[in-house]
Amino acid sequence: QDGDLKFPLESVKKLKELMDGNRHINPRTMVLMGSYSPCQEKHLPEEFQPVCKREDAPMIFRRLSLAAEDDLCEICANAACAGCF
Repeated sequence: QDGDLKFPLESVKKLKELMDGNRHINPRTMVLMGSYSPCQEKHLPEEFQPVCKREDAPMIFRRLSLAAEDDLCEICANAACAGCF
């Protein structure tokens, strides 16, 4: 979840894979990560298409990607959860 937007965890994990894959393919984009948007990725899950129309899409995608970090348990990835650590 990001604000009033909700997405399935599996889709968010796929988003993270796309964003991480782009970072490894193009190391120069690391400098431009603030402006990177996975909207041009052909494998972007369909539920993210409405986000692509928003001006704050790169920030939303970055926050969702951070929520899917491997070192967080799935329960703690939910902003409403506390006490995992």
